[in-house]
Amino acid sequence: MKFIRYGLLYMALALGANAALADTAALNALRSGDMKKLTFHETPQPVSSVAFEREDGTSGTLADYAGKHVVLNFWATWCAPCRKEMPMLSELQADLGGDAFEVVTIATGRNPPPAMKKFFDDIGVDNLPLHRDPKSALARQMGVFGLPITVILDPEGQEIARMQGDAHWNSDSAKAILTALIEGQAGDG
Repeated sequence: MKFIRYGLLYMALALGANAALADTAALNALRSGDMKKLTFHETPQPVSSVAFEREDGTSGTLADYAGKHVVLNFWATWCAPCRKEMPMLSELQADLGGDAFEVVTIATGRNPPPAMKKFFDDIGVDNLPLHRDPKSALARQMGVFGLPITVILDPEGQEIARMQGDAHWNSDSAKAILTALIEGQAGDG
């Protein structure tokens, strides 16, 4: 635990200068377990402006989340690894969610809203959005091939990291990485 505290302090100092171009070597040092599958980009990548369907039926875009770090998860009701991973994303949202951070979930492909709701009910998730990308337009634009895919967006709305496959998003490693990013951004103000 002491290592994590020192690591977070170091990360907050390192990221304070420029969160968008975070010290990826320091972030990589915080990766352990399945977080080692998380790949940080050398430079932030633009994201798609293609609209998705919000839970309430209105349209949204990823630009709606500007100003905060986002863990964006593409999933589907038929995806077994998604079922395993989603409760961990829910726990991450419960622990870190707020003005500076949010977990955003978007079901891509044929995922009828009643089936999505049942999926969340069955696994006990009630704090994540039931957004949809029914024609997979956003997923295609974002280069999502296979599920689940999770990307991390910075407060400028750019992709800074990506992971293919499920992960323990409630792990100490995941929380340390995200806390370092969030606190680094807060230090910019």
